[in-house]
Amino acid sequence: MPDEGPWATLREHLVDRLPVPPARVDAMLAEGRIVDHDGPLAPDAPFVPRSVIWFHRDLPDEAPVPFDVDVVHRDDEIVVVDKPHFLATIPRGRHVRETALVRLRHRLGLPMLSPAHRLDRVTAGLVLFVVEPARRGTYQNLFRDRRVTKAYEAIAPHDPALTLPRVVRSRIVKERGVVTAQEVPGEPNAETLVELVEARNGTARYRLTPRTGRTHQLRVHMASLGLPLLGDPFYPVVRDVPLDDFRAPLQLLARELAFPDPRTGEQREFTSRRTLQAWDDPAGWAAGP
Repeated sequence: MPDEGPWATLREHLVDRLPVPPARVDAMLAEGRIVDHDGPLAPDAPFVPRSVIWFHRDLPDEAPVPFDVDVVHRDDEIVVVDKPHFLATIPRGRHVRETALVRLRHRLGLPMLSPAHRLDRVTAGLVLFVVEPARRGTYQNLFRDRRVTKAYEAIAPHDPALTLPRVVRSRIVKERGVVTAQEVPGEPNAETLVELVEARNGTARYRLTPRTGRTHQLRVHMASLGLPLLGDPFYPVVRDVPLDDFRAPLQLLARELAFPDPRTGEQREFTSRRTLQAWDDPAGWAAGP
């Protein structure tokens, strides 16, 4: 809330501040959807300068994502989950309630749960969440300091003439408002180790180990090698895929996550249980799941 203002009640402030009709504010207050640290706020709650409130934006057209988030590990400090394709990690744009963060907060009863990093909505696999906000920085610093090892599995075309393994380095930029990232001339800021695991019938399974964390890095690097990931709606050509079209997920999986425990220094390692359909069920993939 602002430091000061003319509003006697929270409702008066929200009516002035939010781009929704007053009736929508009244309904959200009546439904207990506007909360502070102690819980839902009453319709006649006073305006309190510099206080903090939360609410989920009203998005009645949000497409339900019909896949579950699997909890791989949970303790007093962290929660490691296996995220499905098509589920965003955190609220953003048109995705609020249908996100891993909001689902987990409700399901696990952890209202302060927060992510230490993120996966793209269309990428499946392991994500690390932190239970208490005070510890979030400790785990985020592991990613910042490159002390976290991440390995991905991807399905893409096979090119027998391409020598692998190889390290791909380039400069990747992502401009706000542009859906795709671009490789541009300049000092490299993105690095990926690309390894061939196995190949059959013109398709291959790859192990991708990013040594940096640029937006869409793995997808951009694979496309630059002439190996665009199966199911990719952005690279090499942008395709318009409706948000409720779950038929052909991007064939990219965050398979492994490892890091030293900030308290004990002990190495912690987690592995996704998910699989990629284009490899495990190529006939089903080709038919359109």
